[in-house]
Amino acid sequence: MKSVREIFRNKEYLLEEPEVEKLIDYCEELQDEIVEFKFQKTNNKELAMLDMIKEVIKGCEALEKEQMEHERFGYEMPDYQSTISNLKSYIYNRCKDEKIWL
Repeated sequence: MKSVREIFRNKEYLLEEPEVEKLIDYCEELQDEIVEFKFQKTNNKELAMLDMIKEVIKGCEALEKEQMEHERFGYEMPDYQSTISNLKSYIYNRCKDEKIWL
């Protein structure tokens, strides 16, 4: 499966189109549902880890988007410390829920 960045590698300007953003959000929701369904079906810790990693990547991509908007339009600088804290908290809580010991 290709990532969004791979699909739009040569036409990244399309990522800023509202319809494309909606489509990307929809695809991510579907991916999340598929992972959740697979996890429920198999109760496999590997799938839980995969889901966690995807969530972390989504958080990183959102932070990258904020950084690009800051550089391009002068929007507010991303809050890196808050994002890092939220990601760590998410990982630790999810690991606790799934009984995955790091």
